[in-house]
Amino acid sequence: MTKTKVLLFGICALSLFWILSFGICHLSFAQEEKFFEIKAKRFVYTPNIIRVNRGDLVRIRLISEDVTHGLFIDGYGVNTSAHPGQEGYLEFVADKPGRFSFRCSVTCGEFHPYMIGYLIVEPNLRFYAYVILVIIFGVLGFLIILRKKPQINNG
Repeated sequence: MTKTKVLLFGICALSLFWILSFGICHLSFAQEEKFFEIKAKRFVYTPNIIRVNRGDLVRIRLISEDVTHGLFIDGYGVNTSAHPGQEGYLEFVADKPGRFSFRCSVTCGEFHPYMIGYLIVEPNLRFYAYVILVIIFGVLGFLIILRKKPQINNG
């Protein structure tokens, strides 16, 4: 390898490392705000399933339509309650992927234990797309640098 190729190879490798580390640190939790209004009525939440991406800032307004209800999200430890005519609020960053139950945290009647909903935190697909693009461009850059130029015979 010539000095130029070694230098280009080193610059490309350092650039790829820097871009990839920047992406992991700053884009893995690309924050987007998601707002949900959840209505609680005897033994049911509407909606009972909410989906967010990892890293999203989640804001929930709880509205009780009959008696006092609560909302506790397992795995995040956040809790609020709402009396009829009043609202409860939650705000947190969805930094843990997976499926988490949310349930009523105020005894509201005989079927209270069955008042359950789900928070689904999905992977941040934009981040993975970014990583794949960086890897593809890095591999293409290495192939271009390592490509042999055709020999021209003067004879």
